[in-house]
Amino acid sequence: MQKTILIVEDEDILREIVKDYLLNAGYEVLEAVDGIEALAKFEEQEVHLMILDIMLPELDGWSVCRRIRKSSNVPIIMLTARADEDDTLLGFELGADDYVTKPYSPPILLARVKRLIESRYAHADKLPNEDTIISSGIRVHIPSRTVTADGVTIGLTHTEFEILAYLMQNPGIIITREQLITKIWGYEFAGDDRTINSHIRNLRHKLGDKANHIVTVIRAGYKFEGSV
Repeated sequence: MQKTILIVEDEDILREIVKDYLLNAGYEVLEAVDGIEALAKFEEQEVHLMILDIMLPELDGWSVCRRIRKSSNVPIIMLTARADEDDTLLGFELGADDYVTKPYSPPILLARVKRLIESRYAHADKLPNEDTIISSGIRVHIPSRTVTADGVTIGLTHTEFEILAYLMQNPGIIITREQLITKIWGYEFAGDDRTINSHIRNLRHKLGDKANHIVTVIRAGYKFEGSV
């Protein structure tokens, strides 16, 4: 099925350039020029990924991301003209999956879109009983990208899901932050360890009583400790 990308960008030239790249890559494209229009488009039509500028009229990208995360784990790539590390971390804490600083290369942005789309939807056509990981009351179903803890559904972002699934697929094995970055983003990431730390913190918060199964190994990384 053809995937639909929502571009939320108030700069017409930038939006048109990105739109052309996405259309040429075979995606359907929706456009919004402010935060209010973005939320309306998101509610009206099925969106598989959002490219979201932070500095928007009416409602900024932070607020849009926060509202969407209340009901959806759709992949979100945030755009900003500021190379502020704290802004990057705030974006991840709000649930963004990737972060791109302007000026950026449209082909690189397209590569990141493809990476997120492929990892998010690659298993959509698999049979429902395939690829299920169960440990310590946590159940991860890869094809549907659903997670439950003691039968209660937990809503994770794309990146949080990828981290949990990767750790649970390698129980007891220390996974370095560099390995997580390579697994999730698949390219040289312009960030630092605090990016992964932020996602892990959010993931633990959502897991509640199950958070202790994600163990921090000082100066090494993380591992999942549990039992069948």
